[in-house]
Amino acid sequence: MPHKMALYLHWMHRMDSTLCIRLNRTSHNRWVRRLFRLVSRLGDGLFWYAVMLGIVLGQGSTGILPTLHMALVGMAGAMLYKWLKQKTLRPRPYEVHQDIWLTGIPLDRFSFPSGHTLHAVAFTTVALVYYPALASLLVPFAVLVGMSRIVLGLHYPSDVLAGALLGLSLAALSFAF
Repeated sequence: MPHKMALYLHWMHRMDSTLCIRLNRTSHNRWVRRLFRLVSRLGDGLFWYAVMLGIVLGQGSTGILPTLHMALVGMAGAMLYKWLKQKTLRPRPYEVHQDIWLTGIPLDRFSFPSGHTLHAVAFTTVALVYYPALASLLVPFAVLVGMSRIVLGLHYPSDVLAGALLGLSLAALSFAF
């Protein structure tokens, strides 16, 4: 059984790497690279701060609770992903594969999980519980944030998937409190 698990993990890593390389090749196109750099930069926090400010300005005092909820989930997400990165120590794809072209700026050293994706999904989930009408703006942006991390050579698809699942779980858990 351990041998089968090792084979499966090897196959998964190979598929993860292959998909990462293929998506990263799209960054050779100048417009694709510019789009995903912009999305990634906005996903650093600027977009989410603007959404929170827009909620408070648009909703007044009723927007304070959702904004505070987003901020608290964001802080918990930052602690969670930083802890996981220090435990897993997974190198970034561009450090492992010579055919991955780094076209973004890493905010930290390790790859797993994607903190950008974790936050994009967590913020989107919390905001949509309060304001479902924002889905047409937030969901596509969150998807683009996740894609940007792979296209720019900063994360493997599994890092992004894990970040999305963690963000969704964290947001869901926050509503239990």
